[in-house]
Amino acid sequence: MAKRYHSPITYRLKEIPTKYIKVWKDAQARKLDREGIAELARSIKTEGLQNPPMVQRESKNSYLLMSGQRRLAALKRLGAKKIPVLLLTQSTKYNLDDAKAASVIENLHRTKMNAKDMTSACVFLAKSVGKSKAAQSLGISQQTLKKYLGFAAVPDKLKEYVPKISRDDATKLYQIIPNVSQAVRVAEKIIPLDARLRKQYLRNLAKSPRSSHLKILKNAKTGLLQKKVTLDLNKGNARKLHILAAKKDLDVTDMAEKIVSDYLKR
Repeated sequence: MAKRYHSPITYRLKEIPTKYIKVWKDAQARKLDREGIAELARSIKTEGLQNPPMVQRESKNSYLLMSGQRRLAALKRLGAKKIPVLLLTQSTKYNLDDAKAASVIENLHRTKMNAKDMTSACVFLAKSVGKSKAAQSLGISQQTLKKYLGFAAVPDKLKEYVPKISRDDATKLYQIIPNVSQAVRVAEKIIPLDARLRKQYLRNLAKSPRSSHLKILKNAKTGLLQKKVTLDLNKGNARKLHILAAKKDLDVTDMAEKIVSDYLKR
């Protein structure tokens, strides 16, 4: 569950002009579901506003929106000039970081989100309030947050190694080694490796992050070799394999791999 910032929160009901309500800059860039807003507007029109947006006073004619961005958008869609709001009292005002987190979290828990929505929300929160506060606000570990953020969470110093290593490799490397300097040193060591060996290397690194580079590399090479299968063919089948390979203009080993692969796919 998400962390509660203030307990208890106290407020009073007040009616204020919509033009006085200020949505903090980062929230303005959020993508609001137009169809969802239209549906919410219809619901408010027929059933009334059940839960007013929450605001706190910023200055005489300026109120910062704490939660209810969708409701505010729906009310504006209906042409409302004045709306009822829950005005936070001075004793329970949020600081700006908590306000940002509260606004996003309210939207997160409005419906059950799929992985894509959760990823978008994590990216948004991390940029708005920082990775540490984002994880704390969502009630998840920083490691889980990194998994949702994916490549977006990778530090710029590590991103500079793309495309020498793939985006996926850079993401996995940072998830395994969150220390940027150490991750950069590993990136420099795995650049010369081919793609298959690099992926095997990262798998072994995840299992034993404190092992030396040479040991991890040796185990990675061994792991790839163990995937090879030796086939003993009689003379007749060996001849047929050579003929098929020649017709397909393939190496005999590649031809054998293709035959086995096609068979296993059946």
